[in-house]
Amino acid sequence: MAAAVLLVELFPMVLKKLVLALQALLAATLLAGGALAGPVVQSGHIESELVAQDTGVAPGGMVYVALRQKIIPEWHTYWRNPGDAGQATKITWTLPAGWSAGDIVWPTPTTAKLGPLLDYAYEGEVLLPVPITAPADAQIGTTLSLTADVFYLVCKDICVPEEAKVSLLLPVVATPTADPKWGAVVGEALAKAPKPAGLKAVFKLDGQTLKLAVTGGPLKGADLAGAYFFPYSPKAIEHAAAQGVDRGPEGLTLALKPGYDFVGGGAAPSELAGVLATKAGAWEVSATPGEPPAAAGGLAPPVETKPAGGGAGSGGLVGALLFAFVGGLILNLMPCVFPVLSMKAASLAGHAHHAAKARAQGLVFLLGVVATFLALAGVLLAVRAGGAAVGWGFQLQSPVVVAGLALLMLLVALNMSGVFEIGTSVQNVGAEASSKDGAAGAFFTGALAVVVAAPCTAPFMAGALGYALTQPPLVALAVFLALALGFAAPFVAVAFIPGLLKLLPRPGAWMDVLKKGLAFPMYGAALWLAWVFAQQAGPLALGYLLAAGVLAAFAAWLHGLAQARRAEGKPAMVSTVVALLALAGALAIAGFGALDAKAPTTAPSAAGPTQAGPGLAAEAWSPEKVKALRAEGRPVLVDFTAAWCVTCQVNEKVALSGSKVVEAFKARNAVYLKADWTNRDPVIAKALAEFGRVGVPLYVVYPKNGGPPVILPQLLTEGLVIEAIEKAGT
Repeated sequence: MAAAVLLVELFPMVLKKLVLALQALLAATLLAGGALAGPVVQSGHIESELVAQDTGVAPGGMVYVALRQKIIPEWHTYWRNPGDAGQATKITWTLPAGWSAGDIVWPTPTTAKLGPLLDYAYEGEVLLPVPITAPADAQIGTTLSLTADVFYLVCKDICVPEEAKVSLLLPVVATPTADPKWGAVVGEALAKAPKPAGLKAVFKLDGQTLKLAVTGGPLKGADLAGAYFFPYSPKAIEHAAAQGVDRGPEGLTLALKPGYDFVGGGAAPSELAGVLATKAGAWEVSATPGEPPAAAGGLAPPVETKPAGGGAGSGGLVGALLFAFVGGLILNLMPCVFPVLSMKAASLAGHAHHAAKARAQGLVFLLGVVATFLALAGVLLAVRAGGAAVGWGFQLQSPVVVAGLALLMLLVALNMSGVFEIGTSVQNVGAEASSKDGAAGAFFTGALAVVVAAPCTAPFMAGALGYALTQPPLVALAVFLALALGFAAPFVAVAFIPGLLKLLPRPGAWMDVLKKGLAFPMYGAALWLAWVFAQQAGPLALGYLLAAGVLAAFAAWLHGLAQARRAEGKPAMVSTVVALLALAGALAIAGFGALDAKAPTTAPSAAGPTQAGPGLAAEAWSPEKVKALRAEGRPVLVDFTAAWCVTCQVNEKVALSGSKVVEAFKARNAVYLKADWTNRDPVIAKALAEFGRVGVPLYVVYPKNGGPPVILPQLLTEGLVIEAIEKAGT
């Protein structure tokens, strides 16, 4: 017994000494061997890790820390400007106060062609160095723990978004030396990276050709074979077009095909910046408007192009606010919102004969709608300000969000079916519904309605949202506030009009029947979201989600069983614990399926049309495909759609699947192109923005005679589509 007591007393002391010894050993290892890299992270297609150029960093000094990525063969990631499609790698650092991280030093990319698209990419192994600066008061002998969240898109025939959390321990030392393993490797990456070299560059839009002349510095007498210009702006040039090169005694002139920056109808850019890559090296170029000098060589012949079509504005701020409010009103009638209307109806029925509580519910519902709309708008504005091409409804482009919403809808439906209760019992639902204020439920209903309804864009909304995202943040948020007020207005109005409330019968047993009946639209919403998830993530991930749904339903049943036992005065701890474990398991399984998602390959292929069922055979959309078809003199209907857009799916079944529509397309030799935005696609987001839109559906008809494109209404009919194609084909 005494020995046991002695062990208990000595254990904390021994443990403390062991920890101190381990810390000393780690510090000695860092000081002797330099930075200590964290584990290599395998995200599926890429191995990622952080490596340092030096063994440490001095107080007030700087060290380059590189993200090293090893990409599996035939796959690639993207440069800072991905080209026609893709997304640049992003690094988010976690650093102590006083430390700072600079911009990525981007290596020169290669070109990757996929069908008509040309991307700027990295293959094999790539190092992305970043300067890390230490504060002047950093203590020698301490160790900096660097962590970074890395997000990247890796592509082959399909694109897969992946992420990695990488780390590095970096000691603060008096005199850093080159890291024995990575110092030379990072140094070589920095030496080869494009950098300023005193080049003189001018550009000129000459007819349909953008001339870029670069002279001076290292270009004089250099081997300029294979010269290529990689622009920083994704809309400066047509990436897939050939670049003509003429060399002169002092440099060269490139003939480029101008992009939307130059031919989109707005003010011409005052700068054309990018990287000029040659066999002799790569340099940063910043060109200003001017006449190309003769010393830069001759000029290639013009390349024909046509301006892209633009969307009409919403008529200023007042018009945008009005259209947003009306669009919010109409959004209540869109199919996306039907399931959540059942929750609103059940809630309203419970308070119909208690005016004060009905008004309180109306106001809290309004608060939930406004808060959620503004939160989504704020995230959207922030992400777009960071350079990402996203649009309204972006939340349903994430498989993780869709999986979570599907489980949430299932649990809401099970609650309405009486499997378990929130705040009341099944037996007393009719009596207690009128005595509960339901503030939390009303707020939740408003928030959920917005999240599910936001991907739909009702008539009048599209132009207002397009206007909002071109304005300063306060103006944009005002438009989104008007949209929220319009969306919440019908429910709030009913809550404040006693005459309408009195039309409903008084609370009673019928309310339990109504509540359980209205659960079925919620089951339908859960199934719809599961279908959307399958379009995004593939059948294997859908299996995980279905398994998670079964486990979540089991958890709900156990929770209801525990509630019943507690009502009878019986113990229910075991049922409660198992229910919580089952719910946690469901979330884990759904999350794993979403994060391990592999997008299916059943979308329309660029190689030819697909026919998934009755109706039109769709071909994959791309800007180059549209231009090629218009050059052939064929009318084109472009359908900007997404699996999570219920309005899009309804239009496809109602207006684009009939035999008369197929015959009209054949008679006019018309082509049906589908731009599928189910998952994030910056090329589609860019095209939507060019038409002044931020969401789907959008239907654009291009006449065969080369006239301006025509935008169809968001709610289609078969007759409207046939008429539009017949006009476009004449």
